[in-house]
Amino acid sequence: MTIAKAKGRGVKDIPQERLGALNHGAETTNLTECLAVDFTKLMHIVLPQISAQALTEMEASAASGISQRMRLAASIITRELGEESITQLAHHSSDTVRGWCCFMVGQRSGLSLEARLEAIKPFADDPHFGVREWSWMAVRGDLAANLEEAIIYLTDWTQSFSERVRRFATEAIRPRGVWCQHIAQLKQKPELALPVLAALKADPAIYVQDSVANWLNDASKDRPDWVQNLCAQWQESSSSAATHRICKRALRSIRA
Repeated sequence: MTIAKAKGRGVKDIPQERLGALNHGAETTNLTECLAVDFTKLMHIVLPQISAQALTEMEASAASGISQRMRLAASIITRELGEESITQLAHHSSDTVRGWCCFMVGQRSGLSLEARLEAIKPFADDPHFGVREWSWMAVRGDLAANLEEAIIYLTDWTQSFSERVRRFATEAIRPRGVWCQHIAQLKQKPELALPVLAALKADPAIYVQDSVANWLNDASKDRPDWVQNLCAQWQESSSSAATHRICKRALRSIRA
C-alpha cells in the first residue's frame, strides 16, 4: 500500500479530538490516521441499525491487521444490511467507509469479472489515496484467478482519461505488490502483462509512471534479464522522458 505515515507521528500522537472526528466519519489524511480509526465506533455511528452482536464481532477483531478488519467490516455490513447498502455508503465522507464498500464489491458473489471491475471503478478513481489502494486490493484475488481475462479489461483501462484509473491497471496486478499475496503466474511470466505495460510506457502522469516502474521492479526480482531487455527496447524505440524515467526506476534493484 503506497501510503506514507505522517513523519514523527504515531497513532498515540493523534489528539483525542481528531480521533473523535475520525471515528465519526471524518476523512483521514495519512496512513497513521487510517490505522487509528476505531472500526466499531465508526460502524455504530455510520450504521446505527447494525446489531450489537455484529459490533461485538467487529470489536473482537481490533487487534487484527487493517486489511483483515476491512474485509470483516465488509462481510458484516453485507450480512446485516445487504449488498444494496453499497449505494448508501459509496459517497460517505469517511474514506474508511468507502474502503469497506471496496471489499463489499470484492466479496459479491455471482459477478462476472467485467461487472466486478465496473463496480470497483468509481473507487479506483476516488479522490482519496486510501480508497484507491483498497479498490485494487479488494479485487486482486479475482484478477489473479482470471488473469488473461483481467489483462484484456485492464488494457482498456489504460486509455482512461483518469490517471487514477490508468494507475489501477498496473497496480492491481503487480507481481509482488504490497500488503497482498504475490501473483505467481506473473512472477514466472511477466510478459503476460505486456499489453498493459506497453500502453503506459510513456504515460505523462508521475502517478502512473511510478506504478509501471514498480511493476517492473517487482518482475526484476524473478526475471531480471526480461526486465533489462524490455527497458532496453523501450529506451531504444522511444525518446520520451517518461519512458526513460520509468526504466531508470524499474532497474533500481538490479543496479543496486
